[in-house]
Amino acid sequence: MAGAENVSGNGAGGAAARDGILPSQAIRALIESGAVKLAEPQLDNQLQPASLDLRLGDVAYRVRASFLPGASEKVQTKLDDLHLHTINLAQGAVLETGCVYVVPLLESLALPAELCAATNPKSSTGRLDVFTRVIADGVSAFDQIPAGYTGPLYAEICPQTFPIVVRKGSRLSQIRFRAGGADAKPVQDIALSVDLTGDANGLIGYRAKRHTGLVDVDAVGARAMLDYWEPIHVRESKRLILDPDQFYILASKEAVHVPPDQAAEMVPFNPLVGEFRVHYAGFFDPGFGHAEAGGAGSRAVLEVRSHKVPFILEHGQTIGRLIYEQLTETPERLYGSDLASHYQAQGLKLSKHFR
Repeated sequence: MAGAENVSGNGAGGAAARDGILPSQAIRALIESGAVKLAEPQLDNQLQPASLDLRLGDVAYRVRASFLPGASEKVQTKLDDLHLHTINLAQGAVLETGCVYVVPLLESLALPAELCAATNPKSSTGRLDVFTRVIADGVSAFDQIPAGYTGPLYAEICPQTFPIVVRKGSRLSQIRFRAGGADAKPVQDIALSVDLTGDANGLIGYRAKRHTGLVDVDAVGARAMLDYWEPIHVRESKRLILDPDQFYILASKEAVHVPPDQAAEMVPFNPLVGEFRVHYAGFFDPGFGHAEAGGAGSRAVLEVRSHKVPFILEHGQTIGRLIYEQLTETPERLYGSDLASHYQAQGLKLSKHFR
């Protein structure tokens, strides 16, 4: 893509901070201490530079509607009341579009009083338009785990565009741990805009097709791109009209750099900038776009869905903000070459499932 600007957090360096996002070695210590409980042994690539992948358990509950538990209510109690039927995930199962499923996770928590956590869909999940949120006992907010929480975790899953195949152990969400409270002051807050000039061939994005085949969330490169996506090319006007309830993959105009001692997150949809949602999967790991980790020029890939009415996006229009937070210490491994990460040095890129 042409004309990338660079956005970056400012590396703080120096001694380890008391407050901030925990890196991989601190998460490993939480597992060893029992603050993070694993129902099955940890996978080799489950631990990321500043997050832990969460794995689906062996049963999915098809429920009538999304829900949150009350302040003193257990999620399982709600499931016993609301579920329509259960699905065994041991051998894999299809989750249909437009349906809501809740799956107990293999990871649970017994957090110390000074630690809270937040969850988000993994990048590959967001790029499949799979709406995924984590819920917890007695917590009246999605994707937020209060300090000192002890109990199970559950994934709410609603495929929006493609029916998906999942199984026990599939990883759709990830969790970050934060010391110092959920309202920590960010290191930096940077605006991101959309690129509608495209690459050397004028490709600016993809629009998802309807009525496609299945996508196995654990199968890399198994599906032909053109069976699921319609490429979109630049127009003279350098604008794109988003059709209501259609799903698009676009890219940021700016190249994103996350320093080794920081983590970043795309902030949730802001209704003041337009009637659309950008970025279901918001975590950016330390080292994303970092030149020494093979990531120079990495863009933010944007998962975009318009609501209710058609909406015009113009080239360079601000579509979100990237919030940088300090890590308590630099992680032992960075996103990218250290982990053979799928999306390092990315431009406009679909999820790893397509070839």
